Amino acid sequence: MAISYLSENIPLPSFKKRILNKWITDIATSHNKTVGNISYLFCTDEKILEINNQYLNHDYYTDIITFDYSECNKIAGDIVISLDTVKTNSEKFGTDYVEELYRVIIHGVLHLCGINDKTSEEQEIMTDAENKALTVLKEMLSVK
Repeated sequence: MAISYLSENIPLPSFKKRILNKWITDIATSHNKTVGNISYLFCTDEKILEINNQYLNHDYYTDIITFDYSECNKIAGDIVISLDTVKTNSEKFGTDYVEELYRVIIHGVLHLCGINDKTSEEQEIMTDAENKALTVLKEMLSVK
């Protein structure tokens, strides 16, 4: 298992990687999955738009793109996150930026675990899974 965190043209967000890795692994395990190689790329809106255009033929900004390379019960993938859109969304939804960032980080993992968010019913399931995962992270951060 290897979880990597990279950034392009912006500073890498500050977080405790050991705790974040354990959280990701615990959430995957709770969905009966194991963790393979997951790579996060934190970038700007312009970079995620470029990736969205190039690989998905989508001409719009988004907070996250998940490329799923999972096999059987081992999750793996590349997760691209626009920190610009995370910040915009935290302002739009009145949430804390760091909490919004963690929500998006786990959102990609939940996609790798097989949770979708295309329909309103799927969005409810995704939001519930995100909220449960954030509760687990808050407990982990408070225990240290």
